Amino acid sequence: MFYKISEKLIDQEILDRLLYRDAMILVLNKPSGLPVHPANGNKHNLGHYLHLLRFGLPNTPELAHRLDLGTSGCLILARHAQAARRLGELFTAGLIKKTYYALVEGQLTDEAGRIDIPLSKQSPDKRHWWMKADINSTLKAITDFRVLERFNDYTLIELKPLTGRTHQLRVHCEALGVPIVGDYIYGKDKEKAKLTRLCLHASEIEIPLYPKREPLIVRAPLPTHMNELLKNAGNSQ
Repeated sequence: MFYKISEKLIDQEILDRLLYRDAMILVLNKPSGLPVHPANGNKHNLGHYLHLLRFGLPNTPELAHRLDLGTSGCLILARHAQAARRLGELFTAGLIKKTYYALVEGQLTDEAGRIDIPLSKQSPDKRHWWMKADINSTLKAITDFRVLERFNDYTLIELKPLTGRTHQLRVHCEALGVPIVGDYIYGKDKEKAKLTRLCLHASEIEIPLYPKREPLIVRAPLPTHMNELLKNAGNSQ
């Protein structure tokens, strides 16, 4: 079952996943299946590799944000405290723009649009991260979407979250009736979803890190598991 896999990587694999590096930040192409923190009793996580990414600095870089276990793609790391403060300010102000690619089940009616559906927790238990669409909730959640390509049973879409709620993209796709392939929490057939990795990828991130420069734009190529599914999906007529 792919959703529980947390594969150990060799040092060079982590170094090869470095997409961007400067004096302030690193951007890593996180693989699907590697948690950024210890989770579900699995002690193996990204933290075990951060010492490889010092590049001469005394401290290991730290996470500026997080990606779900199954989500792959652009992950920002702060190289020191000053960078962490700057990134925190940018995230709080909503100035860091993210773009995701998702392979979803079924077909969307519209070619593009905005999903404006608030979210709430499925359970009041503080340890429970699962969310649900809830029009009565005060947790505002907004996502813009655009169809990139249609297939017989799937649609490849671009997602741009304008808010940063837990599981926002996954719940919004489910609410539209097109859950993300491999989503064992919000998918229609949860047992079938466990047989493949989550097809949600942080493909691009735009960071206005330096006030007097153009924003940094970093892109991550689609992961192997998504490319393989797309090759075999078959374009819709």
